[in-house]
Amino acid sequence: MRSSLQSPSSSSRLLFSFVHAKSSMVYHYSSLSLIDRATSASSPTSEFVDASPSSECPSGNKFPNFRPLASETTQLSHVFIVNNLLSHRNDPQAALEYFKWLEKQRGFVLEIGDSFFVLLNILGSSSTHYAAFRNLINNFLSGDFALSGVALHDRLIDCSERYGFGLRPRTLSYLLSEYVISRRYKDAEDCFYALVSRGIMNSVRIVNNFLSSLVMANMIDVAHRIFTDVVAKKISYDGSTVEMMMRASLREGKLQEADKYFKEAKQGGVELGPRVYCTAIRGACLKLETDVASGLLSEMKGRGWVPSEGIYTVVICHCVKQRNMMKALVLKDEMINSGHRMNLIVATSLMKGYYQQGNLQSSLALFDKVVEDGLVPNKVTYAVLIEGCCENGYMEKARTLHLQMKSAGIQPTVFIVNSLIRGYLKFHSMDQAMELFDEAVNDGIANVFTYNNLISYFCDRGKLEGAYRIWDKMFYKGVEPSKVSYNIFILGNCRIGNMDAALDLLSEMQSKSLAANVVTYSILIDGHFKKGETEKAMGLFDHMLGIGVVPNDYAFNTVISGLCKVGQTIIARDKMDKFVAMGFSPACMTYNSIIGGFIKEGKIDSALAIYKEMCKAGHTPNTVTCTILVDGLCKSENIELALKVHRGMHSKGIEMDLAMYNALIDAFCKRRDMRSACEFFDEMLEVGLTPTTAVYNTMISGFRDLYNIEAALGVFKRMKKEGIQCDLATYTTLIDGLLKMGYSQLASDLYQEMLSKDILPDIVTYSVLIRGMCDKGLMDSACSILEEMHKRSVSPNEVIYNTLIAGYFKVGNLQEAFRLHDEMLDRGLVPDDSTYDVLVSGGLK
Repeated sequence: MRSSLQSPSSSSRLLFSFVHAKSSMVYHYSSLSLIDRATSASSPTSEFVDASPSSECPSGNKFPNFRPLASETTQLSHVFIVNNLLSHRNDPQAALEYFKWLEKQRGFVLEIGDSFFVLLNILGSSSTHYAAFRNLINNFLSGDFALSGVALHDRLIDCSERYGFGLRPRTLSYLLSEYVISRRYKDAEDCFYALVSRGIMNSVRIVNNFLSSLVMANMIDVAHRIFTDVVAKKISYDGSTVEMMMRASLREGKLQEADKYFKEAKQGGVELGPRVYCTAIRGACLKLETDVASGLLSEMKGRGWVPSEGIYTVVICHCVKQRNMMKALVLKDEMINSGHRMNLIVATSLMKGYYQQGNLQSSLALFDKVVEDGLVPNKVTYAVLIEGCCENGYMEKARTLHLQMKSAGIQPTVFIVNSLIRGYLKFHSMDQAMELFDEAVNDGIANVFTYNNLISYFCDRGKLEGAYRIWDKMFYKGVEPSKVSYNIFILGNCRIGNMDAALDLLSEMQSKSLAANVVTYSILIDGHFKKGETEKAMGLFDHMLGIGVVPNDYAFNTVISGLCKVGQTIIARDKMDKFVAMGFSPACMTYNSIIGGFIKEGKIDSALAIYKEMCKAGHTPNTVTCTILVDGLCKSENIELALKVHRGMHSKGIEMDLAMYNALIDAFCKRRDMRSACEFFDEMLEVGLTPTTAVYNTMISGFRDLYNIEAALGVFKRMKKEGIQCDLATYTTLIDGLLKMGYSQLASDLYQEMLSKDILPDIVTYSVLIRGMCDKGLMDSACSILEEMHKRSVSPNEVIYNTLIAGYFKVGNLQEAFRLHDEMLDRGLVPDDSTYDVLVSGGLK
């Protein structure tokens, strides 16, 4: 039966009659009741209460031990009430019913006295009467009494000792918890430390309930402070206490503190159960210490505990996140051997781990296995596999999984759709990407990221018409572009030099209350620099500062790099010092820009000075730094210093890239030192670098210049064997070498091979062919090549006309030579000194 004390209206009336005296009376906390004092003052009979059974006492002799006084004007004394309560000390419900009955008596008012604390002790001893205890304390604490928490606690303990209740942990726990619930945290702490000072805080239950109340009230800092004192004062606590405090620390992200609690308890000999170990394992995983987590799992097994499937799942998933697939797979086997089955979370995590290692086939095989074993894949499982397929170019399989997912009644999320679209775009399947995009738009699931994917794709390739189509559709469908959308589109326009459109987008962006950020301004500043609009770039930078947009290191580097690119490296160097005063931290990239700028301007000494300054400032040169220096030194024919930089890279452990080797190889080829060039070519292979087409072309040019056409053809054959693509420069160089050596047929064969690969000749190739034919006196072949140029709409230049004119002079056909001179003039080509040398002397110098 529910006690009337649990009713708000009833409990508040009872508390009023129980603890509040009339407003005209002075409160005090003696053992005398208001009725006792009223009797001594000869109060009117109306102030007396008749406690005879015939009064309002419940019928049926419900309170047989509540004996009234024998006097005709019987008065309920304080002692009388206490004695009646004590007679039912083991029957909390009867005590409540008695006070309900007292509440109904006309004019009955009772002060705080032993009766109140006896009732609290009786209710506190019962595990089923916490609500009644709570209501009494709660109403008391919300009243006007100035009784401190410690005073209330002292009275409660004093009463429990005088009436033989003993110090019951439940009662004290109830009291401390109610202080916390009532937000009287200071009283709660005072009571706790009062118990400690009296030497009676020896109950683990009290400690745990109190700390639990603090944690639940989000007073975690107070809980931590009190627990620290509990440990320091050697107050009893157990594994539950440790687990509670560890969980509270983890909830606040205080991972080290949680670990400290665990280790201190373990070293202090506290009996720690599986739950504490599981909490410690979760903490270790959050700290990314999966080896520690695995060790704790082993420790649990060593103690005879079987770790739960849940804790295995946590550790396995964190191992995968840290790319430790070997450990994840070992733990998966342990989990299964411990009697647990593979669950979908573990399986999905392992699938992701496999494909992140580049082992997509194992991901797909595991998917098939878990489906065969009865697990039903969910959206997350499909999302992981589809993303893996898209990342690795398995677009057909990705699409199959997408359709399989839909046929299973699982609606693909926009995340999955976006993964597929990015995959199709990445592997140049534009039609499929657009088909999926249109489907997503029609289904109403396309979000701003879906549109951004396509806008970015078109902008990256300079296809702004396509980007504008997607942009317009986004507006038509009511999808608001984000700041990222505008930045992508602004970047696309800047890349093709369309700065007016980019600035219009900036204005449109701001009109939509999307404040341009430092990325937006950095893109625009870089765009102006690339067009050579230095003043506009710097003006925009100053505007950015003026409106309060704080530049980051990327913005500072954009300005420095831009100035270097437009030949203002000295100004860039000065700007760097000013930017440092604004909080900029120059990095290796910054120094690389300035070094490259000076080298581009031919100021090698200045570049070397910046290099030394960079090293002195504590910045270790990287591969780009050294490549810039080596390339610049080689082009300025300072080979010895370039080799010194190269050797310095070796000693500092800096990796060398293809660009550096190509610079060194090219330098030695130009010096006709093919032995050194070949040595660097071999060194490049030894360090694991694969030569590019450009590197092979450099070697072929080097041998061609030495008229070693056999070696050049050998490099060409090796190039094709290694699967390196031969480009126009490759064929043009070889054809030139073959013609110079008199191998006209081989040159013709190579030319036909080039055409068969859809590699079309350019003006340089035609110049080589015509010169070769003219040198051999094959003027008809030379003229046929000229006709081919006309058919391909390739206009001959002065060099080609000079070569043909010289060729006809050589074979004595002066009429044709002068005709070509007139044709040259008709085409708007201005004869140069070489032309007139031919006409006067009959040959090219």
